[in-house]
Amino acid sequence: MSLSLQELSDRVEIDDLLIRYATAIDTQDWTLLDTCFLPDADVDYVSSGGIAGKYPEIRSWLEKALALFTVTLHSLSNSEIELDGDRARGRTLVTNPMCIRDAEGKQTIFTVYAYYEDELVRTPEGWRIAKRYERQALLDGSLPGG
Repeated sequence: MSLSLQELSDRVEIDDLLIRYATAIDTQDWTLLDTCFLPDADVDYVSSGGIAGKYPEIRSWLEKALALFTVTLHSLSNSEIELDGDRARGRTLVTNPMCIRDAEGKQTIFTVYAYYEDELVRTPEGWRIAKRYERQALLDGSLPGG
């Protein structure tokens, strides 16, 4: 299969978008995260214990939920991207070890293995996520209570 220069460029830009998302989440850089989603994007993290809704609600929830973690390490791989002009669909494997400490300082580490199923759009500012569905595949360890 031969790809055009535009298709190669789109794939690199989408890969950069996915890495920017992981960086924003792991560094809790919410301004950077804003550059990953359309303002009215639909996001669903329910399968991994989160919520579903429009991006502003999800962003607010992420700020609160991730503040509890001392470390999150998103590793993305095996991206499948289907381009269709200014739109694309993607499916990307995410491995996400997370660390949280309880009130006594006891550390709990667990790892979420999931797929991000995305609908992406090209905007004047670059590619953005219009829809994201996180489909959890495995959980190693257990979520802490509360």
